[in-house]
Amino acid sequence: MTVIYEINTLVLLGELSGRFGRPVTLGDVPGEVWDEIARPGIDTVWLMGVWERSPAGLAIALRDESLLASFRQALPDLTEADIDGSAYCVRNYVVDASLGGPDGLAEARAQLAARGMRLILDYVPNHVAPDHPWLTDHPDRLIKGSQEDLARSPEAFLEVGGHIYANGRDPYFAPWHDVVQLNAFSDDLRTAAVDTLVTIGDQVDGVRCDMAMLLMNDIFAKTWGDRAGPPPADDFWPYVVARVRARHPDFLFVAEAYWDLEWALQHQGFDHCYDKRLYDRLLHEDADSTRTHLQADLTYQRGLVRFLENHDEPRAAATLPEARHRAAAVTVATLPGATLWHEGQFEGRKVRPPVFLSRRPQEPVDEQLRAFYSQLIAAAAAVRDGDWRLLTTTGWPDNDTHHNLLAWSWTGPDTRHLVIVNYSDTPAQGQVPLPWPDLAARPQRLTDLLTNQTYDRDGDALLAPGLFVDLPAWHAHVLRLT
Repeated sequence: MTVIYEINTLVLLGELSGRFGRPVTLGDVPGEVWDEIARPGIDTVWLMGVWERSPAGLAIALRDESLLASFRQALPDLTEADIDGSAYCVRNYVVDASLGGPDGLAEARAQLAARGMRLILDYVPNHVAPDHPWLTDHPDRLIKGSQEDLARSPEAFLEVGGHIYANGRDPYFAPWHDVVQLNAFSDDLRTAAVDTLVTIGDQVDGVRCDMAMLLMNDIFAKTWGDRAGPPPADDFWPYVVARVRARHPDFLFVAEAYWDLEWALQHQGFDHCYDKRLYDRLLHEDADSTRTHLQADLTYQRGLVRFLENHDEPRAAATLPEARHRAAAVTVATLPGATLWHEGQFEGRKVRPPVFLSRRPQEPVDEQLRAFYSQLIAAAAAVRDGDWRLLTTTGWPDNDTHHNLLAWSWTGPDTRHLVIVNYSDTPAQGQVPLPWPDLAARPQRLTDLLTNQTYDRDGDALLAPGLFVDLPAWHAHVLRLT
């Protein structure tokens, strides 16, 4: 099971430089720091924002008052030195020299590999910086406009080197002023995308593909129409992924995906796609909604990425009350599929720094939350072994609170685990019939991996009527059966 830990690279190295009293790059991060990152239960590190950022994009950002306001909100003592430009306004897919360059990345990868960890980086398929070499050397790889377009919609087009280009965009939002739109239908662009990803694959173990659904043929055609030209016979991702995997068979493809397109992107070659639907349900809906979501095809679920926050979403500690936060964390940690954790989540950080900034405010560590996550990450690593199964719960005519209980089992070659979460703000009672017939006539000990509390139960009763559960609001059991 893939468990990803996302790190804001600029922020990390800046804080390490202060901690150790010297400039720290990817090539000379102390071993003790890699030991802290490579905690048991995490197998993949995502270093967000390592590529060369764009000076032209930075200049545009510094003129954008709404952006500057968001920077000051996140970092009240903001200085211009704290603004490095967007991590997703990429000028070149070369590790920035200030972060240690390609040699520094190679050392970081070696340090992580020595600790049994994979390394993934960003890939931004939809757009490039306005000073990317392709704008002058390969204009046919981009969406072009006319002088009339620029005059009519200066907020959506820009002129570079005598060419008019469209700004990058998502069809549901205004254009992004600091980036230029690539043409997913261009044969030359597709070849260049393969070459870029093969080169990235020479350096790391996978990529997280930004806004991956924007490159799908039907989405791209609806967004850009005749400007893009006729759609190719092959969709973008099947074309690209197959050719990259011919060179790097085990390369991990993770898609940032929305609009319920996860299943389609899985079929187009992605190992995992963001499960934004589960994120929304856990934040805003109830146990029944989540249970319905978890009834989806298991193959599909194995290809999802479960998360409570990342660099695009608000911090979980800022959006969820602490008890609900913990219940949601137990849920995402123990489901099939990949799990994504965000650096700072375990410590209860509440400020999400914009991806333009190299510094974040100091915040106190929530020691109780950190201890909870330490226990949870280790427990989830033990639990997620073998076959997963969503379980039913039952109640009584005068007590239907079992509807607030989420329950599932994991059956490994030599292990059995049971997860039960009261995903509600009131106590819940119910019975959970267990799925292992050979429990009959055998006493069982259930050990809660979150609390180390043990419960001795009769095997026959665990099968019918089932394990009796009485959980306070937002509490959970993560149980090992022996």
